[in-house]
Amino acid sequence: MSHPTAPNAALACSGLTLRWPDGTALFDGLSVTVPRGRTGLVGANGTGKSTLLRLLAGLLSPTGGSVTTGGRLAHLPQNITLDTELTVDRALGIAERRAALRAIESGDVRDEHFDTIGDDWDVEERAAATLGSLGLDGVDLDRTVGRLSGGETVLLRLAALLLERPDVLLLDEPTNNLDLFARRRLYDAVDSWRTGILVVVSHDQDLLERVDRIAELRAGSVSWYGGGWSDYQEALAVQQEAAGRMLRAADADVRRQQRELEETRIKVARRQRHSKKMDAERRAPRIVAGERKRSAQESGDRLRGLHEDRLDAALERREEAARAVHQDAEVRISLPHTAVPAGRTVLTLDGLTLSHGKLREAGLHVHGPERIALVGRNGAGKTTLLRTLAGEIAPRSGEAAVLVPLRFLPQRLDVLDDTISVAANVARTAPGVTDNEIRAQLARFLFKGARADRPTGALSGGERFRAALAAALLAAPAPQLLMLDEPTNNLDVTAVRRLTDALASYEGALLIAGHDLAFLESVGITRWLLLSDELRETNAEEVRGLLEGSGTD
Repeated sequence: MSHPTAPNAALACSGLTLRWPDGTALFDGLSVTVPRGRTGLVGANGTGKSTLLRLLAGLLSPTGGSVTTGGRLAHLPQNITLDTELTVDRALGIAERRAALRAIESGDVRDEHFDTIGDDWDVEERAAATLGSLGLDGVDLDRTVGRLSGGETVLLRLAALLLERPDVLLLDEPTNNLDLFARRRLYDAVDSWRTGILVVVSHDQDLLERVDRIAELRAGSVSWYGGGWSDYQEALAVQQEAAGRMLRAADADVRRQQRELEETRIKVARRQRHSKKMDAERRAPRIVAGERKRSAQESGDRLRGLHEDRLDAALERREEAARAVHQDAEVRISLPHTAVPAGRTVLTLDGLTLSHGKLREAGLHVHGPERIALVGRNGAGKTTLLRTLAGEIAPRSGEAAVLVPLRFLPQRLDVLDDTISVAANVARTAPGVTDNEIRAQLARFLFKGARADRPTGALSGGERFRAALAAALLAAPAPQLLMLDEPTNNLDVTAVRRLTDALASYEGALLIAGHDLAFLESVGITRWLLLSDELRETNAEEVRGLLEGSGTD
């Protein structure tokens, strides 16, 4: 996967600053030097991981600071859209060299053809080998991109980057839309990276196990941890335990300083009252009594000031300790109206053949609050099946009937209107529900106060998904069948946990098309369906075997 030598590979930023149009700073003086090898870049949604990659790739101009790169740099973005009319060789960027080869083979030996080819006489063989290494060995170079699935499109774009022989490769959520088999190919490609610099942003824990180090982006700065995901988690646990101890100690110190300050105030007040009483009893001259009073006040002020300074210092230490503790809020909601009785029929398929994909004459009955995982190869038709159930496209033949209120969250989350606020998006799906009720529920989805008024188009990937999930789950009538298509795409580990929390409150039937086994198992899947030319029952063990390459489709 790597360039043979990559002698000039370099990637760094110095004093990097980025401010949004409203003046908010995402980065303020960030300086990072990325070492050679494989780096996993992690952090909560909204911390700026994708934005940082775009800055490093030169696709976004910083407000201040500089970016330094050495060698050839290639960047794979999160969301990939290719012209469906493009041929595969054009998508790979080798169409002109192929055409020049054909011309020379047919006897046209003009210099321009040799100039086009340069030293790349084996371009077709390299392309075939690269496609094969990513599991696309069956894809013809003259095929159109429109005939590829979403996951195959991601791999095709990655193949195009690898053919450039980059010294620096930036991958942003590369496992999005990849099936179990394609993920294995990507893992192998990352394992084979030996020289140059590879930076991968991902929530895929299996992929992150394969990196040499983890870089955590948090609050505009980067912290480094040696090893893969498990090593990072262990180091983070030790760090957080120590941070927790420091915070508890700082809390205790604040309470002690507050107590001592209050005791000092009481003591000074008592002393002043006593001094005043003694002066009255002794009938001291007014000038002497005034001098004693002034001296007592100054002494008391010094004592109070000393303890106030100590309290301020203790509060600062507590604030610093609190910043070191990672406190990720959880989604806690109640959705009783989504409940489905165990005996109720939720959906049926009868002799269903999809308009796209391999599925032929499928039958299926879903009853009650089942939780179903839909898995299968890229291109098998998982998204097409969900869109058919949602009534967005018609089947080629047969029938699909959904018998309860349904909500469908597609991969691209285009159910949201980016021009209006989060609260307004929810209001569209819940007519008749008051604004106060909507905002109270949104607060449980972590959109509190002004956050509910943010334009949806300004949200991070994880925030955007949370907004779409809120719009679906808070809809009226309440959905008793919820369908999710690759819901963990673009979500960091914290956001995936929040999604799991939200789904724990959902009491209806659940149908999830996905490849993230850890997530699927965490939401309590009760039934596994493998989609190919048929729809058949399977289990988590068989699915894991397919991922490891020990099973068959």
